[in-house]
Amino acid sequence: MSTILEIRNLVKHYKDVKAVNGLSLKIPSGCCFGLLGPNGAGKTTTIEMIEGITQPTSGEILYKGLRDNPLFKLEAGIQFQSTALMDYLTVDEFLTLFGSFYPKPQAIERLIEQCHLGEFRTQQAAKLSGGQRQRVLLAIALINDPDIIFLDEPTTGLDPQSRRNFWALIEDIKSQGKTIVLTTHYMDEAEYLCDHLAIVDQGQIIAEGSPKTLLQQRFNHVLVCLDESAMNPSQQQLFSARRHNGLLTIKSQAVEETLQRLIAAGINLNSLQVRNPTLEDLFLQLTGHSLRD
Repeated sequence: MSTILEIRNLVKHYKDVKAVNGLSLKIPSGCCFGLLGPNGAGKTTTIEMIEGITQPTSGEILYKGLRDNPLFKLEAGIQFQSTALMDYLTVDEFLTLFGSFYPKPQAIERLIEQCHLGEFRTQQAAKLSGGQRQRVLLAIALINDPDIIFLDEPTTGLDPQSRRNFWALIEDIKSQGKTIVLTTHYMDEAEYLCDHLAIVDQGQIIAEGSPKTLLQQRFNHVLVCLDESAMNPSQQQLFSARRHNGLLTIKSQAVEETLQRLIAAGINLNSLQVRNPTLEDLFLQLTGHSLRD
């Protein structure tokens, strides 16, 4: 698989702050690439440098093998995390306006169908729901038929159904051979959509690979979970239980043995859950704090 975007030793300093500190990565063509990290990790600054919004202190950004490739501006689509839409323009008018910025825009009818905008194409922006606005912004990002699309936390604030609908749109875009660069705070979203992940903290990549590979490399156990109220402090220490979000989590390589120990200790098992480690668990292990901190 060819590389569509390569970053070499990217650095960005703000006075005494090293926002990005020697970051390097390669993004294969036709994949959904997830860039994850807590607030302040440097992922937003990295994306802004790739997009040309912020100039790097040093380092190289190569698009299709070329530095400062003029094709990037024509072949990239961007959906920002927060974009203001003029209240009194309709969906059709937005697509016509943004299409006029490019020499060969996509047909509006095709975008209307692809992003499921038909039912509200004549509505003004002020009357759109959150999910509808995100679909309009996605259509705008696709107006130039881009080869690479940047989606910055596109489902933040959406209800579960709207999020799932948006996931289907992203999968449809990827099926056309497009490359997607996704930032998200939803670990289920990253695990479902992304072929490859890079986890960033303190301006550097601390883990990289497919979701499945990263989890297999880091975990050889399952997690036994109970409500915090199920154990007193001394019992928590006895089982090396980790507290997080109201739950106690015990690492186990032999579930039956762990359950027998819990029963022998008189632990209430009414809240018992057994699950495999997730990307959220991986992030906690690597950084010591969750993505939402």
